[in-house]
Amino acid sequence: MKFIEITGETLDQIVNDGELHLADLESSGVSASSIVRINQQGDIEVRRPRKWDVIGGLLGSFEERVREQSGMDWA
Repeated sequence: MKFIEITGETLDQIVNDGELHLADLESSGVSASSIVRINQQGDIEVRRPRKWDVIGGLLGSFEERVREQSGMDWA
């Protein structure tokens, strides 16, 4: 599976209305400096001390938003 890793701050810029909200991110333990990753299906995972936890997902044509905001491609 391929991912793009970003910070919580970048994720906040990527997320659209109807997807996750800032309150959802905070309740999931995501801060501006958190490490998160998004897979090609739009699943969002946050890095925990011992594992990755799925916290939500992106909808629609998120691929371009992720690439534009992160400056990265799927790896």
